[in-house]
Amino acid sequence: MKIARFEAGGRIELGVVRDGGLIALDSVGFGYFDMLALIAAGAEVLDEIRQRTASAAPHRRIEDVRLLAPLRPGKYLAIGMNYAKHVAEMGHAERPRHQYWFNKQTTCINGPFDAIDPGVTEMLDYEVELGVVIGRAAKGVKAADALDHVFGYLVANDVSARDWQRHSPTFTMGKSFDTHGPIGPWIVTANEIPDPQALALRCLVNGEVRQQSSTADMSFSVAEQIEYLSTAFTLEPGDLLATGTPEGVGAAMDPPGFLHPGDVVRCEIDGIGALENRVGDRPR
Repeated sequence: MKIARFEAGGRIELGVVRDGGLIALDSVGFGYFDMLALIAAGAEVLDEIRQRTASAAPHRRIEDVRLLAPLRPGKYLAIGMNYAKHVAEMGHAERPRHQYWFNKQTTCINGPFDAIDPGVTEMLDYEVELGVVIGRAAKGVKAADALDHVFGYLVANDVSARDWQRHSPTFTMGKSFDTHGPIGPWIVTANEIPDPQALALRCLVNGEVRQQSSTADMSFSVAEQIEYLSTAFTLEPGDLLATGTPEGVGAAMDPPGFLHPGDVVRCEIDGIGALENRVGDRPR
């Protein structure tokens, strides 16, 4: 099941995506207008939504609404250097001994088709990533059980200000500019993705393929990531994990292929969907 957050007629709603259209949850008796509240409601509510929407017809066309970021997570955590070829292209001899995590401030969240504001960076870059939305609290979870704590999956573009990323070892400044966190276009519930390590993903800039890989190439799997993080602290319902990017980022090109105003970045993951964001003008 694909669950979207959208705006139509000045009203923000949640809806199930099917057959090129949307079935608003309130039209089938569910008064959920916030994705975090829906996630917190648990698996039984999701099962009821599936049942009630199974025979319902879409009441809106997707092209007639504005798709919004599916949620603003409680925590937005991203792993670095999680694909071997990306590690190599960034000049590192081997993958990190431990998983390398950093925060993206949640104010960076952006819609799946909204503009990216370059801000003050001179080195604007893209990173297509599989996003994982936590559904059940996870603390001390083993990898074998980790996927039971996943609500669903989405496409993420870990937009990066490479010059600002170098200002500190945590990467937080360069990863958290406003609008530098496009996510969506909806959340695909976990039951629809039986193996998150078998998804093709790619990024195109102005129609040119820059990144093309598979989540099978991750050094640390989604389950291993959840185990590692939950060893230290609790992952809560609605937290978002960005699981790493493959090779082909602009910073590694010769000459560098950074983004400029007017460029259109499209991030795709098979079985989930696509984001497409235009880079806006620089501030004056």
